[in-house]
This record gives sequence, structure tokens and C-alpha cells, in this order.
Amino acid sequence: MPKTITLMMTGASGAQYGLRLLEQLLALQCKVYLLLSRPALLVINTETEFKAPARALEIEQYFSSLFAAKAGQLSVFEREQWMAPIASGSAVADATVVCPCTTGTLSAIACGSSRNLIERAADVALKERKQLILVVRETPFSEIHLENMLKLTRMGAVIMPANPGFYFRPQSINDLVDFMVARILDHLGLEHQMQPRWGETKQ
Repeated sequence: MPKTITLMMTGASGAQYGLRLLEQLLALQCKVYLLLSRPALLVINTETEFKAPARALEIEQYFSSLFAAKAGQLSVFEREQWMAPIASGSAVADATVVCPCTTGTLSAIACGSSRNLIERAADVALKERKQLILVVRETPFSEIHLENMLKLTRMGAVIMPANPGFYFRPQSINDLVDFMVARILDHLGLEHQMQPRWGETKQ
């Protein structure tokens, strides 16, 4: 059965990671619940060639068309849409990914504030013991950031800073983006052909 993945993008630099992950999840036939914070929209429109609209329905139509999603495969929610399935443990996704994840979002998740749907969806993933991957994009890390990461790791979350490797000799920015997205897909248990694993030869 195809997996259901909640993908949430916040306002850290690195929108390319989240958008490439969205593209791959849809290509792998996953059902995707997508949430974009307002700063995430600003970063997308600043860092990439995409010009995402502001409203959830328009965002859903935009990315469904862009990435050839099937009908009903992509659902986009507003950050205050409390009747969304992901607001409840009775309809939690198989896995939740925050990519990129700001240190502010990291902090909110660590303390369980649940002030908006992004924070609530992550809180639900933790309480239901579902997979939660946080692709943190910040440097350097302060003691507060590190303490929050340790706290969440102990709760079962996976902290995966956006640190692409260079051992495969990347030739472009897209190669670096794909490295991180491939690692996320590996942790989600999804088969892909994006990057060879260590010891494999690139096709």
C-alpha cells in the first residue's frame, strides 16, 4: 500500500530540499499532506524559480499540476485548519517530515506548544509513536538548539540536518539537494534511484 506522508516546510533556507522531496514522494505514489508556513512561501519564492500562491487550494492545484500528481494524491492545508486529518491521532500519517525545519519550529515541537497545524501535526506524530524527521537548516547550532535536538531524539524523532555529503563528487547544486532527499527517502523506507548508496556504483 502507498504510504501517507505529511510534509511540512517552514521558513529556513533550503526550500529546494522540501520541493524536491515533494516531487519524489508524488512520483513514488505516496499520498502527501502538505503544509507551508508563511515564511516558507517567502523562501520558496525567493530561493527557487517557483512562484507558489498564498492560499492552500491554489497551492494544491499549483504543485499538483507542476509535479503531475494524481487526483486526490496531494492535499494542502492552512496552518490554522484544525479539522485537517493530521490534527488528530485517529488520522495520523505514516510518517511526518519537516523539511526544511527552522530552529524556532524545532523549539515549538520540543515543548509541545501546538500553536498551529504544523506544530500540532508534529506533536501528533510524536504522541502516536509515528516517524518524525526534522531536517534542520541552521549553522552554527546554539546550546538551546542542541538541547532541543537531544530532547526530541530521546522522544524518537530523527534529527537530520541538511548536510549533504561530497564523497560522490557532486557536479551541481541539484546533486547536493538530491543527496539529502535520497537520505530522507531511505529513512522513510521508500525505494528510489536518486543516489547510489555507499559502495554502489552510480548507474
